[in-house]
Amino acid sequence: MTFSIVIPAWNESDSIEATLEAAKTAVAGQAIDGDIIVVDNNSTDNTAELAIKAGARVVFEPINQIARARNAGASASEAKWLVFLDADTTLTAELLAAALKELSSGDVIGGGSTVALDREVSVLPNLTLRFWNWWSVKSSTAAGCFIYCTKEAFEAVGGFDEKYYAAEELHLSKRMRKLANKRNQRFVILTIAPIVSSARKVDWYSPWQFFKQVILLLLPGTTRSRVMCYLWYDRSTVRKGDDTGGD
Repeated sequence: MTFSIVIPAWNESDSIEATLEAAKTAVAGQAIDGDIIVVDNNSTDNTAELAIKAGARVVFEPINQIARARNAGASASEAKWLVFLDADTTLTAELLAAALKELSSGDVIGGGSTVALDREVSVLPNLTLRFWNWWSVKSSTAAGCFIYCTKEAFEAVGGFDEKYYAAEELHLSKRMRKLANKRNQRFVILTIAPIVSSARKVDWYSPWQFFKQVILLLLPGTTRSRVMCYLWYDRSTVRKGDDTGGD
């Protein structure tokens, strides 16, 4: 395989089938071979069974942590290029082709994409997303829902840092940029076709919960604490009536 799509999944039975259907279509639209690896991150639902039924290769990571899950998927891949995709995110053939074209140039070590949500949201989440997309392009920082890179570069920087329970993609982007500069290459954020991610967290959590989480994450060292990164790992605070879900 030339490339692997790695999808970490923790209790994603509600979204994994749609994500895989889109990913399979995107892979089929390429002129080179690719496979899809789903990392079952110790799910308690039937995520793994649904992924297998959909034709994905499933590997198991027993410790519930997004960085570990992504690293496990990368280790299971024998491809030279990696694409990390969240389990509630829709990948198009156009965006995948753009990422693979950048990697095939030899000038690009990796990158990400601007992000769109799968439905309209209120003013505050919309402004937050717009700011993120501006800053992502300006700073060459990839959103965690879609990251592409060469496997060689990924391994050279040590993969995702497992000391972090959140914002691990920011640290990976920083190390990738540093390596790219050293090699006279680039880390490119694509704007051709934004990756479409679920707006479900807007339903799951109140604005106050998000505000508290942002404040906590701004404090030094908090992203190394699973407790402090509770919105990523504690679904007991999901609003009543909404489903539990995955990463």
